[in-house]
Amino acid sequence: MLSKELQELAEPVLAKVKEHPFWAGLRDGTLPPECLAHFVEQDTSHLLPAYARALARTAAATRWDEHASLLARSVMGSLEARDRLRTAYTELAPGLGLPALAAAPEASAATHAHCSFLHAATASTVAAGMGALLPMVWFNHRISDDLLERHTPGSRYADWIQAYHPGEGYRFAVRAFMAAYDELGERMAVPGRAELLQYFTTSVRYEWAFAEGAWSRSGWPL
Repeated sequence: MLSKELQELAEPVLAKVKEHPFWAGLRDGTLPPECLAHFVEQDTSHLLPAYARALARTAAATRWDEHASLLARSVMGSLEARDRLRTAYTELAPGLGLPALAAAPEASAATHAHCSFLHAATASTVAAGMGALLPMVWFNHRISDDLLERHTPGSRYADWIQAYHPGEGYRFAVRAFMAAYDELGERMAVPGRAELLQYFTTSVRYEWAFAEGAWSRSGWPL
C-alpha cells in the first residue's frame, strides 16, 4: 500500500524530529519561551494559512470527489486550528511567562521557503500536491501524541501540550488521509507515483526545518 511506503520513508526523519531540542524542550519544560512564541507566530500567521490554501488548490484540481471533500474539510480544519492555537497561547501566556505574540510577524526564511514549497507543489500537479501535503498532517498527529505521552507531568508547558493536541477526532482525519493515499496508489500511473514520492520526501524535510527554525529563531541554522 502507498501509505505504508510513505510511512517507511518518513519514519527515520520523524524519529529525529521527535528528539529535536525544540520538541524535547517542550516535553521537559526547558524550552526558552521565545522559541515557543516564534513557533506559534510562524505557524499561525504563515504556515497554517499557506497550508489551507495548498489544500484548497489540490481539492480544486483532483478528479475524485471523495478526495476533494476530504481536502476541503481540511481547509476549514487548518484555519480553525490556527485560531485555536493563537487563542490557547494568548490565554496561557501570562501564567507561563511567555512573550505576547506579534500582531503581524514577518515570515522567517525557513517559513517562507516552506510556504513557497507548498504553493509551488500544489500549483504544479495533483501528484506533487498530494505528496507535499501529507507530512504536515501525519507529523502533527504523531508529534502531538508523543508530546502527550512523554512530557514531564507538571512541567512548564504541560498545559500548552494539552492545548496543542488536536484531539482524539484527529485520528480519524489522519486515517482518511491514509486511505486516500492508498486509493491514489492504486489509481496512479508510475510517473505520478514517483512524483508524489519525490515531493513527499522533500516535504518531510521541511518538518525538521520548521522545528529548527523555531529553535534557532534565525530561519536557518548558521
